[in-house]
Amino acid sequence: MPSHQSLFDDYGVENGFCEVTGRNDDPDVSRLFLKRLAGRNLRTLARRQKGAEAELYNLGITFTVYSGDKTIDRILPFDIVPRPITAADFAELEAGVIQRIKALNLFLHDIYHDQNILKDGVVPADLVTGNKYFLKEMMGVDLPQGTYTHICGTDLIRDTDGKFLVLEDNCRSPSGVSYVVENRHLMMRLFPDLMEGAKVRPVSDYGQRLREKLSETAPDGVGDPRIVLMTPGIYNSAYFEHVFLAREMGVPLVEGRDMFVDENDQVYMRTVAGPEPVHVIYRRIDDAFLDPEVFREDSQLGTPGLMRALKAGKLTIANAPGTGVADDKAIYAYLPRIVRYYLDEDLKLGNVHTYICREKDDLAYVLDHLDELVVKPVGESGGYGIVVGPKASRKELDEVAEAIKDDPSNYIAQPMINLSVCPTLTSEGLSPRHVDLRPFALTGKDTWVMPGGLTRVALRRGSIIVNSSQGGGSKDTWVLG
Repeated sequence: MPSHQSLFDDYGVENGFCEVTGRNDDPDVSRLFLKRLAGRNLRTLARRQKGAEAELYNLGITFTVYSGDKTIDRILPFDIVPRPITAADFAELEAGVIQRIKALNLFLHDIYHDQNILKDGVVPADLVTGNKYFLKEMMGVDLPQGTYTHICGTDLIRDTDGKFLVLEDNCRSPSGVSYVVENRHLMMRLFPDLMEGAKVRPVSDYGQRLREKLSETAPDGVGDPRIVLMTPGIYNSAYFEHVFLAREMGVPLVEGRDMFVDENDQVYMRTVAGPEPVHVIYRRIDDAFLDPEVFREDSQLGTPGLMRALKAGKLTIANAPGTGVADDKAIYAYLPRIVRYYLDEDLKLGNVHTYICREKDDLAYVLDHLDELVVKPVGESGGYGIVVGPKASRKELDEVAEAIKDDPSNYIAQPMINLSVCPTLTSEGLSPRHVDLRPFALTGKDTWVMPGGLTRVALRRGSIIVNSSQGGGSKDTWVLG
């Protein structure tokens, strides 16, 4: 077997920026990993890997995959080789995430009030008001602290120079933070010798931080707000995370039927001791199912009257209804203009250059260069519908070309970027695999960014699709102190 040093040195040659050896500004990172991994054979690492995955399954840390009429519970595959991020890199990342969230909250407040950014032509009006996530029911509704996106997951990649770039701003209901915390707990239990003395910043206080930020956005005049986490129920694919977050915050986990709204627009939770008032709902349920009085009348998941309570100033819903406009992939392309408009600043974390197919020149370019671009439908998530031009067949390219021509507003395209790589344990040994990063940020009176995040890894050789639904896994993310 080649030495770890020589193996790691080869990572960046053809596969992109290497997270372990790519930066020279902190050689301690490389030394830490090389020294601690060098003395371990692959059999030992593989045994610990299997132990970690068995523990995940036994703890019920799973997500649900729907296949036809079947539902399958799976663990998110866990790679025991962690991903290091230097303190300097994290400081850069943190500042950029905070800037984006500040601008997005200002954008959301504006489009649901005076709509100045639309009147000034900075963002096309029809792109916002015609968006399926835009809710006219939110027009004129004032929210505590002006916070629409309380919980945000920003998907980041690193280019060949190691520079962070943003792929998506997940402002609706970002998932995956439970894996961040549980991955760290796994490493502490199963790999304490690797972590010893590493000065890794903690992530286990996320639940406490989340509760604090939600409390900061409680309705005016509420000193000790009652917070609940609203779940669609046990059949939801992320139900484990709902249970996890409710436990970490120390708040009740409720379904829509567990609450009601009285004639004074106050929300109550049914308990064995009688009704108890609810002031903040962290909902993990889509807008359409939230309130059958206003949205889908046939919803059995929501609670009638929640929008009345919100408009009356007696309830906070996190994230706010209608927030999905801000994480639309087409709106993403306008983020540089949005940040400049509201903050008079340049983006601290750049976007990947994006071609907007609804614009004539961009459409022509995309159709002429499909074999070089990554095409994404604006309304999909989880990696569905993505066509990676350089890896696609002629048939796939022809099909996506027709789809774009039929509905250009539904598509964007981006140049293919060689995602950075991390050492990953595979059946062939340690090999480079592409990774991205989703740091989680919480906003109340201000924004706190978790010092870590969900590192997703494309476990298939050569793949750049890291989503769990597409065969990806996860790693523990170490932000070094």
